[in-house]
Amino acid sequence: MIFLTVGTQEPFDRLVRAVDQWAATATMPVFGQLGALTPASYRPAHMEWAEFLPARLYEEKVAACRLMVAHAGMGSIISALTAMKPLLMLPRRASLGEHRNEHQLATAEKFAGRPGLHVAADERELPALLDRLLAAPEAPEAALSATASPELIAAVRRFILG
Repeated sequence: MIFLTVGTQEPFDRLVRAVDQWAATATMPVFGQLGALTPASYRPAHMEWAEFLPARLYEEKVAACRLMVAHAGMGSIISALTAMKPLLMLPRRASLGEHRNEHQLATAEKFAGRPGLHVAADERELPALLDRLLAAPEAPEAALSATASPELIAAVRRFILG
């Protein structure tokens, strides 16, 4: 199963539409989490979806998926790295009215090329990248810890306490 997530704050119809169009002819099932605070206007026809998933169900979808597809949000990136799932990102574009600034382009650029993290420049690239990643999946090299390292905790403690 491919798990599509667009975060919980804003819809991302451009990404959802591109994945739904790919899903029309795909043999791999797709489940999409389309957002929560602002309902999406595009309703997929070729995949199962929900506006919002409680944390437990979200984690189950991440654990069960073969590939995650998401915006270039840190929550999605952290989820993929923690679960060691390959992630295909399509950054939201402020220039297309999808966000307030272009920070997701910078995030995607920073993470592009790391093992298991892939970036589509635009929605036209998405179908070929989906096919390629399903044919030869590449997971992140190591799981991201769900907790902060003792070194980070000590550094924060020193900063706060002086």
